[in-house]
Amino acid sequence: MTLREMRPGQTAVVTKITGEGAVKRRIMDMGITKGAELYVRKVAPLGDPVEITVRGYELSVRKTDAEMVQIELK
Repeated sequence: MTLREMRPGQTAVVTKITGEGAVKRRIMDMGITKGAELYVRKVAPLGDPVEITVRGYELSVRKTDAEMVQIELK
């Protein structure tokens, strides 16, 4: 399952980040790393962006970036 498929109110743990080079690095620089816990706060009406809480702060992630984050629901 990916971060994009999560619904508001769900919590998950990151299992893997796909992608290459600068895109993967940018996602990791935002604090989304393997083992990090994510909580989906809101999803925009058209699905872009997804607002999540990670490591104690709010973050908005684009659909294309959210598809690269593999998760496991808690």
